[in-house]
Amino acid sequence: MSDEITAFVDAIKLTGFFDQRAAVILARAPGRLDVMGGIADYSGSLVLQRTIAEATFAALQRTDARILNVVSLSPDPNEIPRVFAIPMDSLGSDVEPIPYSDARELFRNVETRWAAYVIGVFLVLMRERRVAFPQGSKILISSRVPEAKGVASSAALEVAVMQAVITAFDFPVDAQEMAVLCQKVENLVAGAPCGIMDQMTAVCGEAGSLLSLLCQPAQLQSPVRVPETLEFWGLDSGERHAVSGSDYTSVRTGAFMGFRMIAEASDEAPDDYLANVSPVDFARDFVSLLPEEISGAEFLKRFARIDDTVTSVDPGRVYKIRQPAAHPIFENHRVLQFRSLLLDSADDAEFAQLGEWMYQSHASYTACGLGSRGTDTIVKLVRDAGPASGLFGARITGGGSGGTVAILGRADAGSAVAEIAGAYERLTGYRPYIFSGSSPGAAAFGFRKL
Repeated sequence: MSDEITAFVDAIKLTGFFDQRAAVILARAPGRLDVMGGIADYSGSLVLQRTIAEATFAALQRTDARILNVVSLSPDPNEIPRVFAIPMDSLGSDVEPIPYSDARELFRNVETRWAAYVIGVFLVLMRERRVAFPQGSKILISSRVPEAKGVASSAALEVAVMQAVITAFDFPVDAQEMAVLCQKVENLVAGAPCGIMDQMTAVCGEAGSLLSLLCQPAQLQSPVRVPETLEFWGLDSGERHAVSGSDYTSVRTGAFMGFRMIAEASDEAPDDYLANVSPVDFARDFVSLLPEEISGAEFLKRFARIDDTVTSVDPGRVYKIRQPAAHPIFENHRVLQFRSLLLDSADDAEFAQLGEWMYQSHASYTACGLGSRGTDTIVKLVRDAGPASGLFGARITGGGSGGTVAILGRADAGSAVAEIAGAYERLTGYRPYIFSGSSPGAAAFGFRKL
């Protein structure tokens, strides 16, 4: 990690962006590999997440001018940095910050949407914690977390900026609250309806372990140490991924619609989270209550609303219901089993069972409509290679519809993963990026003062 810090400090010096007479606060947050759980987080599932080695750095310097100046460097030195500036007054006053709906309008332009994840940090602190910012800031961003690949690049950006802001302005926030505030940036300013797992991993993740998080709403459990004989990799499919995409949003909405139908029809249903319905109870008592699909207009006529704070039912749309509702119920069961066995696993037969739960999770994503040709191809290549090559399982990650595939294998199976990448390139013409290794979350990194 010292090499990447040195590289970022050197980049800071080359830009000449900061005043050399004033302090600069440096923060860091990693991306994440979604091992198990994924989209079930918004339904209260247990999720298992691994920080990746790739991270986002944010450097911040307070300025007398009440302007937020942001520069985001590209990993490609030949590309022009992205630049955004906004007066602090555009976010309203300390007493009356602008509404989140107005903030979303500020970043509606696709060319400036990335800045919502940075500027949103200030607005969320103003609205949720009544923070008064007496000064503006210069903020320099440098990220090695690839965008739109399902490894939580937006969460890494939010968390790195949040850590820099609360440190520079001396406003203490504990780790879990920081993750919650960053989720609000994504949900309410950027307008992406993600759950909490990405931000919590970027803040609280530990190198060499899986973050174990029960999303009810955000109960951290003891980290799950990955045995030295096992390893996880991520393989980028090259297909674009976006949490704000319509497929993810419709599946999330369909899950909440299904839960509403179950709750209205039965006094035996849990009144908190869909993931708390057991697979046995769902198959016996509830699945028959759910249609395969329903129009938004018909649903609203019969049930009026859903209990989701970041999505709503569109009357003019048809939603799948049964499979989006079933997914978090069975996924939570798979994750609980996965965690239990991983804590005690010792041989290839048990590792193969871990892999089977990953394959089942992948199939459930596909049934929800969140699969993709590229990710299906990678999963099939891993399955075909099998335990004989040291590979036990694979699944699509995050919001689905492309992005990255998580792969489980023996720790010495790196060459087999490289062969999968080569085979995928021969089939598609695209050379996948391979994610390997992990790194500490923002809480463990803390900050550096330059």
